[in-house]
Amino acid sequence: MWKKIKPYVFSVIIALAVGGLSSILTRNNMEVYNNINRPPLAPPMILFPIVWSILFILMGISSAIVWVKRKDNSDAAIDALKTYALQLIVNFFWTIIFFNMQAYLFAFIWLLLLLVLIIIMIVQFKKISPLAGDLQIPYALWVAFAGYLTLMIYILNR
Repeated sequence: MWKKIKPYVFSVIIALAVGGLSSILTRNNMEVYNNINRPPLAPPMILFPIVWSILFILMGISSAIVWVKRKDNSDAAIDALKTYALQLIVNFFWTIIFFNMQAYLFAFIWLLLLLVLIIIMIVQFKKISPLAGDLQIPYALWVAFAGYLTLMIYILNR
């Protein structure tokens, strides 16, 4: 039993750890969100850790599915997992750019890069497992929404 769930457990832990470390590094600047002009549809700050935790869990499950299926198509799986790792790194730095640096325009551009990587990852994952790709769709939608928020925050706080 452990052998079957081990990749899922480790993948979820890795994804949550990346998000957790990013949060720890920005925790002293989280009040920024409450002190800036926010656009319509801006959710309350309490919603972000809940949504991101769910998304990181989905990311972990999705990447584990690809890892488990890598024996079926090794090259495609490795490429997909490289894209996954790259987008996870880009995701990690967005929080620092937005909260610590308060570079809202750069954070928006960084989010566009992240969204492109997520879309590439979804396409790659779907070729290996439709479920793995579909599990990433909420993440893409949330990042697109974050793009709206970030751009509007830039415009409203110049």
